[in-house]
Amino acid sequence: MKKLTRRSFVQKSLLGGAGLLLLPGLLRSRALGATGSGSRLNIAQIGCGRMGTADMENLLAQPLARVVAVCDLDSRRAGLARETVIKFYQQQGETNVDVKAYHDYREVLARKDIDAVVVTTPDHWHALVAVQAALAGKHLFVQKPITYDIVESIALRTAVRAKGVILQTGSQQRSEKPYFAFRQASELVRNGRVGRLRVIRVGVGIDKLSGRKPAPMPVPATFDYERWLGPVVQQPYMEGRVHPQDSITGRPGWITTEDFGLGMITNWGAHHIDIAQWAMGQELGGPVTIDAKAGFMQDDVWTVHRDYHIEMKYPNGVQVILDDKFENGLHFEGDAGWIFCARGSEKVTASDPNVAADPSGRGPFRVSDAKLLAPLEPGETRWLPSPNHYLNWLEGIVARRDPIAPVDQAVKSVQTCCAAWIGMKLGRPLQWDPAAESFPGDAPANAMRGRPARSREYDINVVMKNAGLA
Repeated sequence: MKKLTRRSFVQKSLLGGAGLLLLPGLLRSRALGATGSGSRLNIAQIGCGRMGTADMENLLAQPLARVVAVCDLDSRRAGLARETVIKFYQQQGETNVDVKAYHDYREVLARKDIDAVVVTTPDHWHALVAVQAALAGKHLFVQKPITYDIVESIALRTAVRAKGVILQTGSQQRSEKPYFAFRQASELVRNGRVGRLRVIRVGVGIDKLSGRKPAPMPVPATFDYERWLGPVVQQPYMEGRVHPQDSITGRPGWITTEDFGLGMITNWGAHHIDIAQWAMGQELGGPVTIDAKAGFMQDDVWTVHRDYHIEMKYPNGVQVILDDKFENGLHFEGDAGWIFCARGSEKVTASDPNVAADPSGRGPFRVSDAKLLAPLEPGETRWLPSPNHYLNWLEGIVARRDPIAPVDQAVKSVQTCCAAWIGMKLGRPLQWDPAAESFPGDAPANAMRGRPARSREYDINVVMKNAGLA
């Protein structure tokens, strides 16, 4: 997401937001529940770093949302987020703005006046926060990848469906602005414009070595590192493996540290695999075979994979190939032609890898033949409208319906990415059963579907058992 001014946030939220014309009547109904503040849903932002700030500012621009709380284990970040919210509402003419900053997300979940939470923590904390939020009856926006591993994904889906809350995952490529290329390409492929789909080539970029050797450092006084580790094994603090202390927008090191995030396979992979499975009608399925190879960072502050080549076969015969040498995006190849879609030159930060302007000037959406762009016929599959990913979630809460990127489909996307990562680590072909969500008869691979927590406090299995959902 590019950095936007508050004015442009508001403009983007209003453009294409025709659904807002119907909302006042809906908001007066019981669909909103007892905790809405006037005509708004009360929202708490949990995780106030780079993407947390982006999520929060996008929600500030939505007339249907009211940000009432922020939470972060870094008190500096929590304080800055609170100031941002207060200044925004003051600029709207308010004088007494009540926004509270929290250290412990459990205090946020205990507030009865909060309708929903946005979970933008590091990946290794997604499941614990989101599951407990669902158990508390809070609706959820969870950044991708929806969880760190496969076991966590199953737990979160179970909790969300058991409690009937509405979850949207941060798969913004399913929404129209500014990612229309992905919607258009996947819709055309789903309706057979390329003929019988044969191959999808996916580029998800590559992380580079940091050039720094691991070295313990003193923990900043404003940061609760012990709590931040959560379920992860005890280890010394290194700023390069957490987040920069001098910047909110800088790319955090946990993304490239395997204990906290699995690297580009789940970072960009969660976006692109989601679109690939959506396009071929496998959004509730997954591959049946996986053959993955990768190199991993050695003797560096970062530990995730580098170069990779992954080949996966789906039940419908489609082959999905991921390679670090492919252009970042998706190339759909069928008997009748091909379609390519990408984000073009857009970056979250300047340090994002392998996202560059197309030197040919062809742009982020390309087809082998203009005939592939023929309008959809009556009866063909059409994606539901979603002009804005955040607005789509908020409207889903009001209407009590699933949003454009619901939990069941997000779970299948992350499971495919995690299964590919397991193949990378084991370095041998795997069989995957997408219905059973396991590797048939493969104990070593199945053992990697989850990982032991360092204590019961952070064990997702204990949380689920205590909730009667094990």
